[in-house]
Amino acid sequence: MEYTHLGRTGLRVSRLCLGTMNFGPHTEEPDAHQIMDVAHEQGINFFDTANTYGRQVSLGRTEEIIGNWFAQGGGRREKTVLATKLYGDMGDWPNEGRLSALNIRRAVEASLKRLGTDYIDLYQMHHIDRATPWEEIWQAMEVLVAQGKIIYVGSSNFAGWHIARAQEAARARNFLGLTSEQSFYNLLERTVELEVLPAAEAYGLGVIPWSPLNGGLLGGVLRKEREGVRRVSGRAASVLADKREQIQAFEDFAAELGQEPGDIALAWLLTRPAVTAPIVGPRTLEQLHAAVRALGVTLDQKALARLDEIFPGFGPAPEAYAW
Repeated sequence: MEYTHLGRTGLRVSRLCLGTMNFGPHTEEPDAHQIMDVAHEQGINFFDTANTYGRQVSLGRTEEIIGNWFAQGGGRREKTVLATKLYGDMGDWPNEGRLSALNIRRAVEASLKRLGTDYIDLYQMHHIDRATPWEEIWQAMEVLVAQGKIIYVGSSNFAGWHIARAQEAARARNFLGLTSEQSFYNLLERTVELEVLPAAEAYGLGVIPWSPLNGGLLGGVLRKEREGVRRVSGRAASVLADKREQIQAFEDFAAELGQEPGDIALAWLLTRPAVTAPIVGPRTLEQLHAAVRALGVTLDQKALARLDEIFPGFGPAPEAYAW
């Protein structure tokens, strides 16, 4: 396993991050525990979750599954860089969601209890809260750091402007501020290259891409469709209808290279500026092993250029949309 620093921090994390969103709704607890054990065996030390994950079963269920796994001991907690998130509503009453100081305090205590730990390594804001001032947010986070309940703070789904505002407000308080940004980023969805990635690079944030295979569309979906092992519906079907020609060209190119499409998609992300670790969210052990396999794929400049031809990015801002 390869390791790298999370942004400008001294924290070392694996180049793959284990996403746990499927634990509970799609992966039963014993299977989830086995996936986490094998992730450790493969050297993955970076796990990501959120307080709202598992809500199809019960709110907080995914954190509970992770907490039960930690309770088995064997250094499971100590070997894990644990990231969780807050923002989404955890109830119907006011102040049970978003980023007020009150909800930050309540949400972290609830997550700590479900996770069965006394600290969270990376506490992430799942979305920007435009109604709460940064002075309030940072004061609440500073208290949690001082109490030892969290170590680092991260963001998710922030725009470049939000990152800049957050970091300048933190700078004024002599606070470390954000250390990472979790964004929707893959070959099919490269919007963050316009503003978010440059902001992350400028402020020293590690980028943690979520949905690196775009809901499976970069995982050989057309081949699986022909083999009758996958049927696409909903948003994925709409994207597939619009991008079928590109996706077919991508799968053909992966075949030329003798690699699985999903391995190419993950390997490409690992070449991107500021990217620390894509989040892989396996439902099964087979999917976990497939993600780890991607670490062995090397893409030369010719291959990277061909991928840019198939899935053109936007180029740097503002030149991408202005002179």
